[in-house]
Amino acid sequence: MYDLTQRQIEILKCIVKEYIDSAEPVGSETIEKKFDLGVSPATIRNEMAAMVKTGYLGKTHSSSGRIPTSKALKLYVNELMKERQMSVADEVEAKEKVWDMRQHEPQFLREMVCNLAQKTGTLSLAVTDKGELFYAGYAHILETPEFYDIDIAKNLLTMLDNYAFLYQVMQRIESQCSIFLGDDFPEESFQPYGFVFSRFQTRHNRTGSIGIIGPARLRYEMVIPTVRYYGSLVGEIADW
Repeated sequence: MYDLTQRQIEILKCIVKEYIDSAEPVGSETIEKKFDLGVSPATIRNEMAAMVKTGYLGKTHSSSGRIPTSKALKLYVNELMKERQMSVADEVEAKEKVWDMRQHEPQFLREMVCNLAQKTGTLSLAVTDKGELFYAGYAHILETPEFYDIDIAKNLLTMLDNYAFLYQVMQRIESQCSIFLGDDFPEESFQPYGFVFSRFQTRHNRTGSIGIIGPARLRYEMVIPTVRYYGSLVGEIADW
């Protein structure tokens, strides 16, 4: 299934969790102190070095720690993490907020992306087959360390002016909820970002997608089921 030993898998899982929480490169000492793996920092360092060679970990110029690559994050999402489903109360609340707008597309989608942005703490957007784009929550990027880099923040905001690119992302959605990371795109400038989108189709056969864009280290265990639910909610109640 993947070219890792069981011990490497456990170490990698800890590295991903720590990186998502801290936004900082992760060292062997941190893993040894914070996670009860029963191995020494030297052993962890050796395993991390092996995972650099197999493409699961990378190194920044400014730190001796390691960061998970897109390959590692995809493995974590697809095989290692446990999703945190929305509570029934949260699902009911989300539905109630948009119920009265279900017949009015612009207001409905505008409110949906606002709610999704608030729920996930990210930039949320919806794209439709009519060439419409709705987004909200762009102020959240100011609270995210990756976007303290002006070039990374500027590139993300530039995406919002590029409907053709966002529509292409929508067309690539293959499942109820799809994830795209930097190496899914040919441009190196997309490496810092994570995309999670869900396609929707209304009862009147209008199509589009709703989702979020944020740093590659998104809290996928919460974001994925949330985006999936919002996509299904559009299809369930939108009357346009």
